[in-house]
Amino acid sequence: MATAGMTPAGPAPAATTAPQPARAANGPVTTAPLKPNQIARAEGRSPIIPPGIQPAALTAVLALLIAVAAPLARPVLCVPVVLLQAVTAAGWFRLNGMWPARQGIALAFLGGVTTDVALLATPHEDAPLVALGTLGVWCLLVLVLQLRNRSSADERMYALTAGLTSSALAVLASGQLAADPNAVVVGAAAVALATLARAVPLPSVVSLVIALLAAAGAGIAAGQLTGMGQSGAVLGLAAGGCALIGLRVASYDYPSRFVHMTAGVALPLALAAPAVYVLGRALG
Repeated sequence: MATAGMTPAGPAPAATTAPQPARAANGPVTTAPLKPNQIARAEGRSPIIPPGIQPAALTAVLALLIAVAAPLARPVLCVPVVLLQAVTAAGWFRLNGMWPARQGIALAFLGGVTTDVALLATPHEDAPLVALGTLGVWCLLVLVLQLRNRSSADERMYALTAGLTSSALAVLASGQLAADPNAVVVGAAAVALATLARAVPLPSVVSLVIALLAAAGAGIAAGQLTGMGQSGAVLGLAAGGCALIGLRVASYDYPSRFVHMTAGVALPLALAAPAVYVLGRALG
């Protein structure tokens, strides 16, 4: 992969570094404002900053699109899934401090789209083989692309792991196409409510419990509408738990608005896709 496209961004300044004073031409001494994560470190708090309400709202909108499209037809569902894969691929590279990374993002996104096309052409039960086959081919493509990278050994390894992980996440997001439509509706509803509940400014433990309860409640409600019944609570709880893991991953040490509006939006739905597929088949 080209060096310019995959070189990690430089580390953010440590919170303990005092801001450099800057004297205006005819004014008082001013200091550069600290970033939120730097202030948190200086105050002894965690520098992990959750994405917040705006990314959670976008996740809920994307989940709603998936839930509405799921009962219609797989080609219709493919539209929001492709959007999810695009945001996932871009967000993961930026989350790892790599920007721009056009080749890596394009390759990961293409892996997800290839999986979508293959899933549309095969029965539901062949989805695991399709996903594994596509992921195996894409691992080889990522390795071949890295042969063009003339960066240092550490940077090449960093770029390789980011490319492989991004491709795997894009392929995992395709699980929405392979899952039972009723399970997709239940999982999408659970992810939407879990992310919204987690964004409410409450103590961490309280917020976590409320988010999981909201996911289970959404699973029950959606289960009644789709015919899954009370088993929707189990699926909703699992999907909501995966969504919260995605939010935690997106709460990067040095977060940016771009990270929150991409990885923070996409990872909850992308990580929930395998749970929706597996539990949908088991409980269906």
